[in-house]
Amino acid sequence: MTISVAIADDQALVRMGLRVLVESEDDLALAGEAENGREAVSLVRSTRPDVVLMDIRMPVLDGIAALREISRDDSLLSVRVVMLTTFELDEYVFDALQAGAAGFLIKDSEPADMLRAIRLAAAGESLLSPSVTRRVIDSFSARSGVVRRTHPQLASLTDREREVLALIGAGLNNEEISRRLVVSPATARTHVSRAMVKLGARDRAQMVVIAYQSGLVQ
Repeated sequence: MTISVAIADDQALVRMGLRVLVESEDDLALAGEAENGREAVSLVRSTRPDVVLMDIRMPVLDGIAALREISRDDSLLSVRVVMLTTFELDEYVFDALQAGAAGFLIKDSEPADMLRAIRLAAAGESLLSPSVTRRVIDSFSARSGVVRRTHPQLASLTDREREVLALIGAGLNNEEISRRLVVSPATARTHVSRAMVKLGARDRAQMVVIAYQSGLVQ
């Protein structure tokens, strides 16, 4: 299966580097490039790529605003948007996750890490490191006037699924969850998948936000 990738960044050098990287892989195909958020939204609507690499800071329409437009379009539900940032603890991490980002990539990541991230995003995985997860917690806690609200489907989770949701919110991956709960990796994946379906979450990144907003992570 070929993964189509769209690139949105206002720096020509960054776009060139990502383009060369994508075109060097047999299982990846370039869907197109955009140099601002408005062009990115148009590109995504016309090409419907599997993964979008979206710079957070762009002219005309910034990356998060473009992400919101894409996330609101029901015809683009299968599109996975990965935000590009110059440093991991970007101040807009929480806003991007709330808007539907699948995760984050650092622009100066090693090529192998970048390629792995693209493939993980296409497979539905979330790209959140523990430090990014910690940033989400800190950002959410520091915001005045932010009201915690329990997700309407939280009560439908079993005790174990609720426990798994809390661990996802803490930044643990499936392997770490399986070790923490002393279950097999397959069992951990099953719990994660069932919780995701019940909550109507697009991906693990949204589950992280739900965990914080529901008060499962302090």
